[in-house]
Amino acid sequence: MTDTFHWLDIERIAEGLADEHPDRDPAHVSFTDLRRLVTELDGFEEQTGHPCNEKILEAIQMAWIKENTLGPVEFEDDDDEGDGGDRSAGLW
Repeated sequence: MTDTFHWLDIERIAEGLADEHPDRDPAHVSFTDLRRLVTELDGFEEQTGHPCNEKILEAIQMAWIKENTLGPVEFEDDDDEGDGGDRSAGLW
């Protein structure tokens, strides 16, 4: 099975754009260019019934901005209970 994605895979697209274009500011990419950049991502395939529109491009752009600003956020479960524990300790 191949690792393909389409227009509705907003987070996956944002990650791909951040990886492929780390020095590009997504806030200054036109929707025309954004559409082209997405279709050029390795693994991207358009699907019937899932067309691209301005709302989707805006969501992709916002997710890309977030990806560039915050990067992937992952939390590790350091306690033995497996419930996430108290994350407030030691953060400040």
